[in-house]
Amino acid sequence: MNNPKEKADELVKKMYAVHSNSASNITLSFSKECALITIDEMLKVGYYSDDKIYDYLHEVKQEIEKL
Repeated sequence: MNNPKEKADELVKKMYAVHSNSASNITLSFSKECALITIDEMLKVGYYSDDKIYDYLHEVKQEIEKL
């Protein structure tokens, strides 16, 4: 598993890559918002099996916010 900073970078880059191929003018800020929505949804629906994963997802969210 990537550390939280690496996972944050990976998620934002994936969001950017998906949307940069569209006709819209995608920005890094928009990509960050998409990644944050993804993490928030994972936390909301309980997409974790134990406290370690829950903590990890929160750390990833913090790292995304720092980008």
